[in-house]
Amino acid sequence: MEDVIITIILLLIAAGIIWYLVRAKKRGDKCVGCPHAKQCKSACQCNKK
Repeated sequence: MEDVIITIILLLIAAGIIWYLVRAKKRGDKCVGCPHAKQCKSACQCNKK
């Protein structure tokens, strides 16, 4: 029974992450993982220095 509960919790966490990413893309965030995602006007330049 514990395995079922742990599996359900992990699936809920994964679904939450996917839901967040889909919502962020619909809002127009260019690079979701970037701390400056809402400020980017074009492709993210955070990794390019």
